[in-house]
Amino acid sequence: MTIPNVQSRLEIINLKTRTKRLVLADNSHLEAPNWSPDGTFLIVNRAGLLYRVPLQDAQLQLIDTDFATRCNNDHGISPDGKEIVLCSHDPVIPRSSRIYRMPIEGGTPQCVTEAYPSYWHGWSPDGQYLTYVAGRATHSDLKIYRLALATGVEEQLTFGPGQDDGPDYSACGQFIYFNGFRQNKMQIWRIDANGDNPQQLIHSPHSDWFPHPSPDGRHVIFIRYLKDQGEAHPFGQDVQIMLHDLASGETSPITEVFFGGQGSLNVPSWSPNSEEFAFVSYELLT
Repeated sequence: MTIPNVQSRLEIINLKTRTKRLVLADNSHLEAPNWSPDGTFLIVNRAGLLYRVPLQDAQLQLIDTDFATRCNNDHGISPDGKEIVLCSHDPVIPRSSRIYRMPIEGGTPQCVTEAYPSYWHGWSPDGQYLTYVAGRATHSDLKIYRLALATGVEEQLTFGPGQDDGPDYSACGQFIYFNGFRQNKMQIWRIDANGDNPQQLIHSPHSDWFPHPSPDGRHVIFIRYLKDQGEAHPFGQDVQIMLHDLASGETSPITEVFFGGQGSLNVPSWSPNSEEFAFVSYELLT
């Protein structure tokens, strides 16, 4: 999705000081920052392409994705920092997002999931599994899956009515956090990495999306729509990023309310040291 006439603000929040700093402001639609494992750059998408943003000299540097020129905002970096996983649509087939992997420097993506739609969200810490959301029966009933990279075997992890989305692995690799629509609310859940023991982590009257556990295993951030959105996660809404302390169980806002939503916090964006995370806020231009 590309929104014309918008300024994107790629920003970083420091957990200790609760201060925010601007990395890059650009009059285009930037989405979904990832933080490299070495801590030196971010990856974002813009208009179907991926870009590297060095933190020491913030500018958009195009990453070669060969034929994959319809990338959405579901992309990330492997735990060893050697690969990018991305999702790209077929130019002819609607809702045809497939998952691909390629070298971190860029190159020709190799297809991981022939079946579509498939939207990547997490890489297991040991590098052996991808977790993603996919529609295999109907597109409107998306569920959480994982795929073993060594065998290519796909395994469905969540079942039943209601859409699931945004799966991301815990630092220990034992859990997958996700947002699920249950009892008419989109809320934050956790399952074992094999899909067992579903547990609702957050109870709120809002729409909560895209949980991301910190690398040190202490916190989870997620984006909260202040108005209930049902099963949707649109762009251009009043949202806040929330911080959940896993030890105390306390949840509190770590940003002020801002104009965002889809594209702000879709994928893992923690710094390697768990002290900061990146997100995108927006302003419509007249």
